[in-house]
Amino acid sequence: MSFTERFSDRAGDYVSGRPSYPAAVFDALFDGLGDPGDVVVADLGAGTGISSRLLAERGAQVHAVEPNRAMREAAEPHPRVEWIDARAEATGLHEASVDLVTAFQAFHWFDHRQALDEIVRILRPAGRAAVIYNERDEHDPFTAAYGELVRTYQTDATERRRADGLAAFEAFEGWHDKRRSEVRNDHVLDERGLAARAGSTSYLPNTGPQADELYAALRALFERYAVDERVTLVMRTIVVTGDVGADGA
Repeated sequence: MSFTERFSDRAGDYVSGRPSYPAAVFDALFDGLGDPGDVVVADLGAGTGISSRLLAERGAQVHAVEPNRAMREAAEPHPRVEWIDARAEATGLHEASVDLVTAFQAFHWFDHRQALDEIVRILRPAGRAAVIYNERDEHDPFTAAYGELVRTYQTDATERRRADGLAAFEAFEGWHDKRRSEVRNDHVLDERGLAARAGSTSYLPNTGPQADELYAALRALFERYAVDERVTLVMRTIVVTGDVGADGA
């Protein structure tokens, strides 16, 4: 299965089970770029548009770049979001046409070098790129138990690939300036939401005997830790930005 196809049968869970992003993330993204209403954004690997809508709600004009049809079709329309059927490595956008390029929970799916070259190509001088990830804080007992469940049932090394992608972005020689910040971003879920959170994870089984075992274990985990029929995944959002120089380099 190609990376493009991995989420085709998970779009509904992705919409209902994925966490959003705190306002401080968008403050960091737009800081120093001027009036957000004048900013053009390319949101790569946009999925069902969670991040694209939040960028647009700041006033930006957003090109949501997503190659998976099911994910695009699950997206809620927004007047300031234009959907583009393309890959991050070949967006089809004009050279030097955007002020900000973002990749929320997605950079690890890209060919790192090709995507970085494309990002630099489409960024205007003094533009910014950013990679954003929601990560579990496993100092919390429930979050640690959920993380252990993920590691028990994961079908590939996506979590390792995510760390590698973040490192590749940070190490890219094309950044004139780069910054890293973290913000707490807890995700409160009922039992159905917890199942959807797992169901939205492409490297966890969603059919067959292993999926049955996973969801039985999730139910037991929920019953053990729930307070008032809710559990809290303690999360932190990591934001890494890289700016190109005023001359585009």
